[in-house]
Amino acid sequence: MIKAVYPGSFDPLSNGHLDIINRAAKILDELHIIVSVNKSKKNTFTIEERVNMIKLVTKHLPNVHVTSYEGLVVNYCKENGIKILIRGLRNYQDYEAEFSLYQFNRDIDSNVETMLMMPTNKHIFVSSSAIKELVSFDADISNYVPAEIKDMIISKYKNNK
Repeated sequence: MIKAVYPGSFDPLSNGHLDIINRAAKILDELHIIVSVNKSKKNTFTIEERVNMIKLVTKHLPNVHVTSYEGLVVNYCKENGIKILIRGLRNYQDYEAEFSLYQFNRDIDSNVETMLMMPTNKHIFVSSSAIKELVSFDADISNYVPAEIKDMIISKYKNNK
């Protein structure tokens, strides 16, 4: 059985994230999506809200499991017998950050391999900060977030001004 974990803050989940989730779910027996705690980020959505949004938009994928985790992702992998860690990569800045993370993860547990996945061209420029800015200017975000959670995202950003 081939299992992998796709961690992230997902604040909020974008169509770029969902693109990677859908494609990874097609090639894996089991995909764990981990809403991670990043202490250096100030999140808009609670962990529970992010987990619930992801569960809502992935309910059609029976091999996807969504949870949160406050520790190191490589420790989650070890605890759950997972050997593959999936990371999304949009640009060179992401590459630099992911390369450093890869080195740390490799030092902590050399049994966990990192696989980098790029979103399709349509989603390559989508970021949580861009979505937040678009909402602040009342722009349509329909192309950038899953339809099922669009209104939740707009409402949350509008109420957090």
